[in-house]
Amino acid sequence: MSDTEKIKGPASYFPSIEKTYGMPIEHWIEIVRGEMGKPHMQIVNVLKEAHGLGHGHANAIVAYVLAGQSAKGKA
Repeated sequence: MSDTEKIKGPASYFPSIEKTYGMPIEHWIEIVRGEMGKPHMQIVNVLKEAHGLGHGHANAIVAYVLAGQSAKGKA
């Protein structure tokens, strides 16, 4: 992947999240989808407190989902 093709924004955290927590990103996205309707930071806190994610990783997943994107990228 060239520098011009590098993933930017919240999705740039996904490889690290998968490596750190041993679950595919879709697992975390589904948890966030189950919390939809709550404020951003409340969902971040669910990931942190109930699932042990760090703040930056939790925030990236929530931001990605709330932006209306899927784990497979934009259509």
